[in-house]
Amino acid sequence: MRAFGDLKIGCTGGGATHRDTDIPDIATKVRMVKEAGVFDYFDRSPPDEEFRDLYKASERYDLPVLASGWFYTLGRDEPLYERNIVKARLLGSRVHNVQVLIEHADGHVLTDAEVAEFYLRAHDFGMRHDVVPCFEVHVNMWSEHFGRVERVAALVAARGVPFRMTLDHSHVIFKMDNPAEQDVQGMRADVEAGRVILDPARPGNVCGRWIGAGFVAHAHARAAIPANPVNIRARHPDGSFGRGIQYPFVRPEPGQYHAGWDESRLEPWKRVVRDLFAFHAREPASPLGQISCEHIPPVDYGAGAGYSIFEQNVACAKWLRAEWAAAIRNTEETSG
Repeated sequence: MRAFGDLKIGCTGGGATHRDTDIPDIATKVRMVKEAGVFDYFDRSPPDEEFRDLYKASERYDLPVLASGWFYTLGRDEPLYERNIVKARLLGSRVHNVQVLIEHADGHVLTDAEVAEFYLRAHDFGMRHDVVPCFEVHVNMWSEHFGRVERVAALVAARGVPFRMTLDHSHVIFKMDNPAEQDVQGMRADVEAGRVILDPARPGNVCGRWIGAGFVAHAHARAAIPANPVNIRARHPDGSFGRGIQYPFVRPEPGQYHAGWDESRLEPWKRVVRDLFAFHAREPASPLGQISCEHIPPVDYGAGAGYSIFEQNVACAKWLRAEWAAAIRNTEETSG
């Protein structure tokens, strides 16, 4: 039977800031996360110049760095991945979140076989350092077409290796009822034909399939709603607005968010968390060990927001703790 401590709840380094205009140094971030009293760990892959300060802050505030993550272009960044795994091991991380951009360094779109081959190499190197690589579902990555995840997982499994992923389901939820976003990587036809099901209330939905297959070893918690409003308070260098993959978890004050706020619209996002926790509570083989709160300040997320990004993460962590406790109780009642 699962115990409460079988799931750790943390905060990413990017989420330890109130706004995008005033980013604290790494020691301040660690202190903020520790003093909030609701987080078990810090989630960060430090650049070389920050490594020593993060190591010292982790020890000073007795806050482990249990998770890390970075993004990689294949054909260029394989050595960077290995350096990050070594740093993760030195910091005591047990998972490394891996974002693989959709294009190879030479410009071609990665095939499923290429992603699977990198996964196998990444898994081998990571496990030699006791750090599990978890490939993330994320925009701008190979996995933005969600139908590819199970195909890559099957290629990996055929080689006798378990597929482990990071579930950040905000990237799924914001594409619900959002044809323009579904058009990215040509997924809209698969959604309309029922080959890719986004709604977590429907049988066969992608999040449910990934959870049920035991793929999810790490997760990110950033709230989003169907057809999430684009971020009109921030623009990319090309002038486009942020894609809108973040919604305040708790009600912002008037003027702090650029659109209306309706708590009921968070239900699809919350449902996935409950499904994930229910699976982890009842399945001894579930590989999930931790979930990182990740309301963050970049353009596609919370840039320009008037609300405190960190306070949203604190509120989310409190909710996650309550939901995990409920999942344990429900499992005990049904098994008893």
